[in-house]
Formats: sequence, structure tokens, C-alpha cells
Amino acid sequence: MIKPRNKVPSLKINLVNGTSYSLEDQEPDHFTMVIFYRGKHCPVCKSYLEELQSMLDEFVEIGVNVIAISSDTKERAMNTYEEWEIADIPIGYEMPIEAAREWGLYISKGVKEKEPEMFIEPGLFLVKADQTLYSASIQTMPFARPEFNALLKGIKYIIKNEYPARGEA
Repeated sequence: MIKPRNKVPSLKINLVNGTSYSLEDQEPDHFTMVIFYRGKHCPVCKSYLEELQSMLDEFVEIGVNVIAISSDTKERAMNTYEEWEIADIPIGYEMPIEAAREWGLYISKGVKEKEPEMFIEPGLFLVKADQTLYSASIQTMPFARPEFNALLKGIKYIIKNEYPARGEA
């Protein structure tokens, strides 16, 4: 388990736009929001990321960088990017399962035809510019993820009141 105020694991990943992403290179005004999603097979992930797309400008305006990552192959990730309405969200792919475990993510084995052999379950992390964890929400299944409206409101409160990370004890 990564505790708040501690460094998060290194994160370097390829993006569907042909570039690569390094969390260590991010310089957000306040946070980088790292969203791990199950993959192309997940209709809940599609709805979740499309909702994020509709609110992306609001997060950027308050100083939050965003990335969404799955363990999908490059081909599946490219199809996801082309078929879902998520044009402005950086999409990373081929998150190694062992690296996902370092983040404390749950791993599932595919049980349906459209599911990969193994894939990561959802997680949402707010990471400060110094690469320390501010907050984390980790799920074992696609449901009960943080709602973006509530998250946006919470981040605004955090910034305004300089609210410290909690849960490190």
C-alpha cells in the first residue's frame, strides 16, 4: 500500500499518440490525476472516461494534469481511443501487471470472451508535483469509482484551504 505523503512508484508508459509519458516529468500546478482503467472491454470505463472528457477543461483550469492508463495492448488502446469520445485525455497502454501491483491495484483474470487474460482493476490517484501521493481510490471491480463532480469540488476545497494529505499513519 502506498501511503499519502510517500513517493509513488515510477511511471513511464507509452501513449496512443505515439509519444511516451513519464510521471516524473510532470509539473502540475497542484496534482496529476492518474486513472487506471480496466480496458476496452469495460463499458463502465467507457462511460467514466467519457464523463472525464466532458469535464477535462475544469480539471486543467485548477492545475490538475490527467492521464488514463490500462494494461491493454497497443492495438486495443488505439481502438479505445478511436471508438470512445476521449480525444483530449492522454491514454497510456501496456501497463505491466507487476507495475500495477506496485501501485496497489487489484488484478483480475479474464472470465468473459472480450476480456484479456489478465487486466488491472480501477484506481484513481492524486499525485503532487513532488511525486508524493495525496490520495488514492482503488476498486476491485468497475463500480463505485470517485464521481468527477465531487472530486472537482474536493480538489478546489483542498487547494483553497491548503488541506493536507491524510491517511499516512
